[in-house]
Amino acid sequence: MLKIALTGNLGSGKSTAGKLFEEKGIYLFDADKIIRNFYEERGEVYNKVIETFGRGILDDKGNIDRKKLADLVFNKEEKLKLLESITHQALYKRLEEEFKKLPPKSIAIVEASLLIEKGTYKNYHALVVVYAPYEICKERAIKAGYSLEDFERRWKRQMPPEEKLKYAHFIIDNKGALEDLKKRVGELKRVFKNWVEFQNERIF
Repeated sequence: MLKIALTGNLGSGKSTAGKLFEEKGIYLFDADKIIRNFYEERGEVYNKVIETFGRGILDDKGNIDRKKLADLVFNKEEKLKLLESITHQALYKRLEEEFKKLPPKSIAIVEASLLIEKGTYKNYHALVVVYAPYEICKERAIKAGYSLEDFERRWKRQMPPEEKLKYAHFIIDNKGALEDLKKRVGELKRVFKNWVEFQNERIF
């Protein structure tokens, strides 16, 4: 099985690229979505987060209000590390469980924001970085509904995109049109397909 890490800064188009890969038959695992599902499942992760941060993070239906939780932990390094220790440990376990269900010679892409910052990109065969410069990312994020304050707060937690390019095995330059993004995703899909078909099986 070929495991690919997919990352990019907020507004880069990382999630759009992930969906395009999925449309081409590649297995996609969205780390943020998996963590949201933990909250919705109201299982061990849900209980640990409430136990750690209090019932003030819940809405009137007992759901974890992700904005309240973000406001509580952002810019507070110790609290953020506590949250990540709960959610990331569960995430890695869930991913391994999902990988085991896949057929031989599958291609699995894991989409996540902080793969480089956390060093977890090293757990994959290759790293794809979706790139767009700051101004374009900001414009896209605000169009998607982020406030300028929220965008800046999240941006500061992420490595500058130009720095991320130094870690990339493959780059998707997403400054342009959607058609250009689709073309690049198609190119990489063919590369990954050839890789998983023809490389020596022992590397997998």
